[in-house]
Amino acid sequence: MTAFTGLSAFPLTPLRDDAVDEAAFAGLVERLAAAGVDSITALGSTGSYAYLSREERASAARLAVEHAGGTPVHVGIGALRTSQVLAHAADAEEAGAAGLLLAPMMYQPLTEDDVLELFRAVTERVGLPVIVYDNPGTTHFEFSLELYGRIAALPGVASIKIPGVPRDPEEALERVAAIRAAIPEHVTIGVSGDAFGAAGLLAGCDAWYSVIGGLLPEPVLEIVRAARAGRRDEALARSARLSPLWNLFAEYGGSLRVVAAVAEHAGLAPHASLPLPIRGLPAADRARVAEVVDRLGLLG
Repeated sequence: MTAFTGLSAFPLTPLRDDAVDEAAFAGLVERLAAAGVDSITALGSTGSYAYLSREERASAARLAVEHAGGTPVHVGIGALRTSQVLAHAADAEEAGAAGLLLAPMMYQPLTEDDVLELFRAVTERVGLPVIVYDNPGTTHFEFSLELYGRIAALPGVASIKIPGVPRDPEEALERVAAIRAAIPEHVTIGVSGDAFGAAGLLAGCDAWYSVIGGLLPEPVLEIVRAARAGRRDEALARSARLSPLWNLFAEYGGSLRVVAAVAEHAGLAPHASLPLPIRGLPAADRARVAEVVDRLGLLG
């Protein structure tokens, strides 16, 4: 196992009165470390990095490392300008991060050469390993297989976080094999999109970069362990048990609002913990989320 394999858990960065709730955030990180996740990725999309100031992000990075109990911490450094990305990378390095998570953010459309040079700038100037964050649902930039290869060849790139795999098992195997063939052997492949976690691991991904694992790590760890041990039917069955949760992610246009509702229902984050203008789910929808979580027994 390395810092770029197994379960990497992506916690929320809860807000209270438009400021990071440091106590709630530290508590979430401590829960993940106690559960035995393989790494913690702070300030991913679930961590609302794009909505936080440099000072807030630097503070969150320090808190994550301080409360992770030795668990490797990766820190998201995405920003609109390369100079800002490099500043966030420097702050993460100073905080003691084990790795960096970088998504190509944009307002104006980016070309593949733009994105390649962004990653080149980071890998040339920062000593920490980099996770390539392919998340077209939020960034609206889609990586080609060729671009994976060009970026993965840069010194310092350690992993690629891919946006799910095809639902058909054979197509999933083919997709992961194609990515594997395009990148150096030492670069790991991590699946994201929690509904695809088990399928991605079974198709040959090395890691699961998980949203729900950042809040409720135990059931995700069970899936990861089963998949890595070759217990295919068990991994798929454990994932299928969580299908009502995956369905809520799809219904509400992504995982963020659902995970925030779960965290607030569990008392792990304050009410209205997302950064405005992102509003949490309405009361009736929050009640639906709570019913699913309670019916599945996810809070113990």
